[in-house]
Amino acid sequence: MVEVPESTREVRENHRFDETRLTAWWREAIGPVDTLTVRQFKGGQSNPTFWVSDGERAHVLRKKPPGKLLPKAHQVEREHRVMAALAGTDVPVPKVLGLCEDSEVIGTAFFVMEMLQGRIFWNVQLPDVSSPEERSAIYDELARVLAAIHGADLEGVGLADFGPHGGYVTRQVERWSKQYVASKTSENAPMEKLLAFLPANVPADDATTLTHGDFRLDNLVFHPTEPRCLGVLDWELSTLGHPLADLAYTCMLYDVSLPNVGGLLGVDFAATGIPTEQDFVARYVARGGRPASGDDWAYMKAFGLFRLAAIAQGVYARSLQGNASNANAGMFGAAVGHLAGIACRLVGL
Repeated sequence: MVEVPESTREVRENHRFDETRLTAWWREAIGPVDTLTVRQFKGGQSNPTFWVSDGERAHVLRKKPPGKLLPKAHQVEREHRVMAALAGTDVPVPKVLGLCEDSEVIGTAFFVMEMLQGRIFWNVQLPDVSSPEERSAIYDELARVLAAIHGADLEGVGLADFGPHGGYVTRQVERWSKQYVASKTSENAPMEKLLAFLPANVPADDATTLTHGDFRLDNLVFHPTEPRCLGVLDWELSTLGHPLADLAYTCMLYDVSLPNVGGLLGVDFAATGIPTEQDFVARYVARGGRPASGDDWAYMKAFGLFRLAAIAQGVYARSLQGNASNANAGMFGAAVGHLAGIACRLVGL
């Protein structure tokens, strides 16, 4: 008998789908099954995520949300592709079991992967970790995995065409500016400043690697007792891009505190074992990552906050429409101006 995780709930009414059709697809795509038990994970702001049990094993199903979607958003197909490609590399990923792009099955495209049994650290200050040494080791692993993603052999794993080579920051600024404008619900002065500043000040450095796009501590599943990552989750925003954009996004919590996640402002780094931002970046560089310095670093951090603000605006807009993945999505409306204000300060606006 598979134990139902406490992190799940009954499927929200606006996310219900035909489980009979899912079961029929499952038999053809994954394997024999009598009945499936489906519950919804409580977290997740973008793609609704479900716990699915066949009675013997637990699986995770991620699907596009219902309703009208922004262009190029919620690309579960890309999540499936990149995790399948990275299987067996230095980047730990869950095993993917099947992809369905037929919206007739459960309403939108989805994929199924194995359920990893381990720890997710939701608070970046690691209050439930018992020692400074283990906290330090967890952040070591965070730096190692990010460097491994950026060091992936694109040709070797079949991801050389996973995105354009070069021009990543320019394209991302354009993309998230459009996403923000498309989901804007009110005027926001700091966001308007960033909409003007970012495209006019793109750094000349134009490196290209695989990038995760949402690399942060709570998107990693760690071993139950060891400071070792079992799998990186949430690859929806992955592409070929600039590695410093990924690193800067990971480091944004040195500048801001987020709902449900926390932040590293005011942390006693020596006492807790959590590395300073400079130390974390040094650990990443020591594992093959790209050095970060000067105005480019400030720009990348500001862009990361801008993008997060744009994502928060999208979540908030969906909450007004009634189809956000999380019932508490409304709080994200207040985060938009807060994040944008910090980004403005980083680049002197």
